[in-house]
Amino acid sequence: MASTTRHVLVTGGAGYIGSHTLVELLAVSQSGPIKYVPVILDNLSNSCEGNDEAARIPESVKRVGELASWDPIFHQVDLCDIDAVRQVFSKYPFHSVIHFAGLKAVGESVAKPLRYYQVNLIGAMNLMQVMDEFNVRNIIFSSSATVYGTPEKLPIPEDHPVGNCTNPYGMTKFMIEKFLMDQCKAKPDFNAVILRYFNPVGAHSSGRIGEDPRGAPNNLMPYITQVAIGRRPFLSVFGSDYDTTDGTGVRDYIHVVDLANGHVAALKLFEREKPVGCAVYNLGTGQGCSVLEMVTAMREASKVEIAYKVVDRRAGDVASVYGDPSKAAEELGFKATKTLKDMCEDSWRWQQQNPQGFNCS
Repeated sequence: MASTTRHVLVTGGAGYIGSHTLVELLAVSQSGPIKYVPVILDNLSNSCEGNDEAARIPESVKRVGELASWDPIFHQVDLCDIDAVRQVFSKYPFHSVIHFAGLKAVGESVAKPLRYYQVNLIGAMNLMQVMDEFNVRNIIFSSSATVYGTPEKLPIPEDHPVGNCTNPYGMTKFMIEKFLMDQCKAKPDFNAVILRYFNPVGAHSSGRIGEDPRGAPNNLMPYITQVAIGRRPFLSVFGSDYDTTDGTGVRDYIHVVDLANGHVAALKLFEREKPVGCAVYNLGTGQGCSVLEMVTAMREASKVEIAYKVVDRRAGDVASVYGDPSKAAEELGFKATKTLKDMCEDSWRWQQQNPQGFNCS
């Protein structure tokens, strides 16, 4: 059977989730009837540029190429520069887009709301406008469970009310979802798959790629591993008096490789004869894990004591957030399979092999 080639634009492909998705996308291409050709667009605002001055390939993408025996196609472009985006679209016959690019730190968004609205919203609007100009009709959007705001019930289903966001980051995700839904209504042949993530953690099992935040980590797992490796003295645990099993906040953590495979499953929707329209899916495990449970699991994986201090709650934090992933299982055939032990062991392997992250600043 002859293979079908699909060019896929991956915005933010040099980032944490983007790079892991590239690995899984390339693996499917090697074994299946569809050959995906990823084209990466990234402005490197939160990625390591690498040491190859001639090719200017980001270090994460270079390592993906080594893992997948692949020659990366990379364009250093900012989505806010619409003419540069047009130039990329003019070079390739794109079948679909996976849109990861955007600013993503909740705390920073509270301090710099205008920057988040400018970068995330203008970038998404430019992307959608150029897609329309070049008749590209399929997009997967990297959304977030932050669109649900404070949960009214648990586990959170996709039809839970959205838009009551507690920070500007979440509000940008909600607004981009609305852009996509309105475009689907206006253009019957436009297909959008919105993936609402819960809390991505972990790393590729090789230890070659993983989460490498610039500055102090905003997420729990990289902060714990940096404490374990000695880069930070202790973990701050924000609150110990929540109505949970041990008093600390509970979240739904999903391994980044599972998350990447969720994107591959979503991409296959565009191969069906029936139009997708606008479809929304939670990507999570459906199970909650507390901060102290994560600390204990990492202690077991690393064999290192994790120092922590309990401090005051953060404004806006809620006791428990975890999703209902059953719709993705039923309609995408996707289910997270990796355990908390896998998440911690893979994160620790990445941190041990890369104590300073990609370390190519």
